[in-house]
Amino acid sequence: MKATYGHWIGGREVVDAAASRMTTTSPVNGRTVASIPLGTSADVTAAVDAASDALAAWRDQTPAARGRLLTALSTAITDNATKLAELESAEAGKPDWLSPAEVANSALYFEFYGGLVHATHGETIDLGPGYHCFTQREPFGVVGVITPWNAPLNQAARAVAPALAAGNTVVIKPSEFTSATTLELARLATEIGLPPGVLNVVTGTGNEAGAALVRDSRVRKLAFTGSLRAGREIGKVAADRILPMTLELGGKSANIVFADADLDRAVAGSLRAFSANTGQTCTAGTRLLVQREIHDEFVSKLTAAAQELQIGQALGPVTTAAQYAKVHEYFDIARADGAVAALGGAPLTDPPAEGYFVPPTIYTGVHNDMRVAREEIFGPVVVVIPFDTEQEAVTIANDSEYGLAAGVWTTNVSRALTVAGQLEAGQVYVNTWLSPTVQTPFGGYKLSGYGREKGVEALQHYTQLKCVAVEL
Repeated sequence: MKATYGHWIGGREVVDAAASRMTTTSPVNGRTVASIPLGTSADVTAAVDAASDALAAWRDQTPAARGRLLTALSTAITDNATKLAELESAEAGKPDWLSPAEVANSALYFEFYGGLVHATHGETIDLGPGYHCFTQREPFGVVGVITPWNAPLNQAARAVAPALAAGNTVVIKPSEFTSATTLELARLATEIGLPPGVLNVVTGTGNEAGAALVRDSRVRKLAFTGSLRAGREIGKVAADRILPMTLELGGKSANIVFADADLDRAVAGSLRAFSANTGQTCTAGTRLLVQREIHDEFVSKLTAAAQELQIGQALGPVTTAAQYAKVHEYFDIARADGAVAALGGAPLTDPPAEGYFVPPTIYTGVHNDMRVAREEIFGPVVVVIPFDTEQEAVTIANDSEYGLAAGVWTTNVSRALTVAGQLEAGQVYVNTWLSPTVQTPFGGYKLSGYGREKGVEALQHYTQLKCVAVEL
């Protein structure tokens, strides 16, 4: 599969023959997948121009009209699922069984928010006789969206659907490594009748196109998902502009297994927690806290289960060369710190292809102050830390700069709810490691970011509140 793309601006593909370009390659075998333009500040300006021009008409459409178009886009994604899944697998390296599920989930965002457009309502406030006071929610205007490479179509849909439902127009800058499905999304949106300029895509690097998007004074809201480093850099510019943001910046999520847990169920869920999408998920349960009395048995069962993962099928490659190198650097760091690799922890000797494949890795002998226990690795790597008491488990879990997700495995309902209430995380999973869902609010505590995506809450974050007071 090979394609040449331009930006998508004002409802059409924009190709500049003189523009600089780059090729995206498959992390499975290094083959060329697509050619995309390296967007400049001028391209971003053109996209924001188009979004600004389209804003009034889109904002003033009835919610029902916006909802019908979003629902139609959901159907279009489903109708084109095979092509989108192939592109997602080619660029991001996702196994063939995973990409169709992510495409289906992306379609659900537009279906969900297409039906939720009427939920952006205000309320009346009683100021007493002689006054009528009410609030109303209004769109920000032009919304900028910057997405990462680990789940390109899903991340785009997650932000675009509620932003459009609320009456905003959007300019999105996808990762330069995985832009194809976002461009196809914009093309489908135009084909189903989304007005020109309502959804625009500019490809390129964060340093050039991404920075220009954050700096443009007409962008009145920004949604960013990515690394803590990039989030901090964007935040500095946004702070100077007083630009409201939704930030999702990663995690080092604690997954707590108590001795009374259903061990087989906990093993399966804990394996999924750190290996799903080859560990390239911000909610990955990569700090596994296991009660000491079952520690050895649990590690043995988890190691046996992880050994059954077929690399190249159940476990795809990491997506970029830089990420591949980073994971291997942490193998060296763990070894130097004294962590013991119960499984993996070294380069594969017989990878299934020439791509960026790494082994599932389980470390024991880990203390919570080790780098591998504190820093986000973003690969299929989990550290196992023993604990004795419930309070110790909570203390270790909360001893992190991150707070995106957490897990609790126990058959004691009282313990489950008590511990869940004490964990400093934006979402807590009990006796499961939750699959992606559209309906549930998603976001982090501490350095994992702020604001919420998904659910009804996302509509609130893509609107601003106005209060009107009338003296009668």
